[in-house]
Amino acid sequence: MAAAIRLSMKHSGLTGTNPSVGTLIVKDGVIVGRGVTEIGGRPHAEAVALAEAGDAAQGATAYVTLEPCAHHGKTPPCANALVTAGISRVVGGAEDPDSRVSGKGYAILEAAGIRVDRGVLADKAADAMAGYLSRSAKKRPEVILKLAVSADGMIGRKGQGQVAITGGIARAQVHLMRAQCDAILVGVGTVVEDDPELTARLEGLSGRSPIRIIIDPSARMPVISKLAMSSRTSPVFAAICAGADPVRRSSLEMVGVRFLPAETMDGHIALPELLDDLAGIGISTILVEGGAATASSFLADDLVDRVLLFQGPENIGADGVKSPLVAEHMPNRFRQIRQADYGRDRFSEWVRA
Repeated sequence: MAAAIRLSMKHSGLTGTNPSVGTLIVKDGVIVGRGVTEIGGRPHAEAVALAEAGDAAQGATAYVTLEPCAHHGKTPPCANALVTAGISRVVGGAEDPDSRVSGKGYAILEAAGIRVDRGVLADKAADAMAGYLSRSAKKRPEVILKLAVSADGMIGRKGQGQVAITGGIARAQVHLMRAQCDAILVGVGTVVEDDPELTARLEGLSGRSPIRIIIDPSARMPVISKLAMSSRTSPVFAAICAGADPVRRSSLEMVGVRFLPAETMDGHIALPELLDDLAGIGISTILVEGGAATASSFLADDLVDRVLLFQGPENIGADGVKSPLVAEHMPNRFRQIRQADYGRDRFSEWVRA
């Protein structure tokens, strides 16, 4: 199951509204079939693994990171495909909260006389597809807050745009994390001050850059910004208020920026409603990268599900921008699940308890 979970992460962020599931088919101690949900969401992992296994699937064990689906589309459910292939045992990881599946996939297997072992490494399997599970159960994407914090608790320097807090190894890890998410989100202040690209810029991963979402109530994003100018090759969505300047909006629209009409509260974008809308268009994971005000808003509304905290070794000083969150004052609603060193930088990952 641990190997199946690792395999499932191969297509994280690439499977549309479906989760990236991993399946391994094992016979006599040998893996005879491997499958991960294909890019775009179809075929499912079970079908891919069964196709590779062929006749060797007869009497084999299938390790599946998520309960096999039970609902009919144009193709039969994965649970039925496992039965037809002659699988004798299914080891399942996470439970699927989708009402069309929950318990029904296992029921099909058991009715056919297949031995079912549920919940094996369930927490780790669920963690690997947390975005899909959040969208299914909470009807909103998983919100992942990424912060790079200096040794003295700052995320930047006032009026100086981007400040290098971490080294190259840590920054490469951030690009990998971007490639595994459906969308990346920042506030328009970050766009104006830093002019970021927000793409995955590791060799071989340029095609896996996430959708870029800007909280921009008044349509302030500069038309000549890197984001706006690249919006035709990598999508950019701006969440704007109904009263946004029509001229600015038209200029941004002409270069390819798309808009998410948003509800407002006291002049600010209503984040819970925005997340509802994003889930409605199939977005399951959002990486929130900046700035301090945007991060603070997500924390204040209790919308953060995961925190990725990079801490650099140097101080910024009195003219720094204070981080809304540091490891020493992490709220009790989060528990640490991972820690690593990237060069001189320390990384820690926290999830909602």
